[in-house]
Amino acid sequence: MKAYLVGGAVRDKLLGLPAGDNDYVVVGETPQAMLDAGFKPVGRDFPVFLHPKTGEEYALARTERKSGRGYRGFVVDSDPSVTLEEDLQRRDFTINAIAQMPDGALIDPYGGARDIEARVLRHVGPAFVEDPLRVLRAARFMARLADLGFTVAPETMALMREMTASGELDALVPERVWQELARVLRSARPSAFLRTLRDCGALRVVLPEVDALYGVPQRAEFHPEIDTGIHIELVCDMAARLAPGNDVVGFAALTHDLGKALTPVEELPKHILHEQRGAAPLRALSERLRVPAEHRDLALLACREHLNVHRLLELRNDTVHDLLARCDAFRKPERIPLLALVCEADKRGRAGLADLDYPQGRELQRLHAAAASVRGADLAGIGLSGPELGEALRKARIAAIAAARR
Repeated sequence: MKAYLVGGAVRDKLLGLPAGDNDYVVVGETPQAMLDAGFKPVGRDFPVFLHPKTGEEYALARTERKSGRGYRGFVVDSDPSVTLEEDLQRRDFTINAIAQMPDGALIDPYGGARDIEARVLRHVGPAFVEDPLRVLRAARFMARLADLGFTVAPETMALMREMTASGELDALVPERVWQELARVLRSARPSAFLRTLRDCGALRVVLPEVDALYGVPQRAEFHPEIDTGIHIELVCDMAARLAPGNDVVGFAALTHDLGKALTPVEELPKHILHEQRGAAPLRALSERLRVPAEHRDLALLACREHLNVHRLLELRNDTVHDLLARCDAFRKPERIPLLALVCEADKRGRAGLADLDYPQGRELQRLHAAAASVRGADLAGIGLSGPELGEALRKARIAAIAAARR
């Protein structure tokens, strides 16, 4: 059996990055031959098998021919006559089109190793334009590789602009868009994703609510970067730094200021009531992309409450309690540390303020712990029930907050 290590495992090894899963391509075999060798079939759209001992994926070499609109519109051919070079040619970027032989030698017909050395993300061939998902993948790779110095090749960016202008991205299904976005929000530099999509015009197609923030001014004394879109980039990168790999925090960071795009022009650069205005576009975005409820709910809390958390040290004890209650923090205590992280990312995601201390986040968690230590069961012996018990519990928790602040 002629099996070659391909894709991300080869790429990441050449980049010096930690090894991920190993994927192999098999040349000259049939599905029946793989079954006879003990491999377990798992591919639904094309022949992919799991090794009987290692569990690693082995896919038959294949070609793809465009047959319809969108990323699903392909006819797959996995005939044993398909060569390794033909399989590599159907891949998206040259850095992903490198194979490694069992002895370690590379097969690199499209110059992927050279592009890795030059830190360039370049498409393999003209078939790149046939799959709209590749525009998002290019931007996602930039979120992962920008810190290594990668840039998108000019000719690849030109193709991405053509694909966007053609309307091909309209065929992307919400689940795949969210899947790519969630992976971006777990990356080190989500800002590179936003900038790459904006450079090719795709951000206004995929995330129009976010694209609308670019060019919207903010008050320079609070936001030295001024442009709200740039602020969002900084906040997303700060969230990735504070909560690496946490796409729940990342999504809230991305969407917390959507209301600023709806500020009346005559009110700029102030953004009065942007917290309230942001709820509608946030809900629309979440519904369109079918964002998980956990992500949506934290994002809505951050959108509504981030200014209150910033002012936490000035708030009255009862106001702090009511903030916690609006967050449903006594039933869902896990929300509070996440909200604190989003608000810290917002405060430090500003030009020149990345190293700012944010005591409000620590204080929010401390006061929540104090209030949450008072439970309804603690008041069971005072003979109250219903609304009276609820009010007594509120007063006791406010007192606990007051005591913790002394």
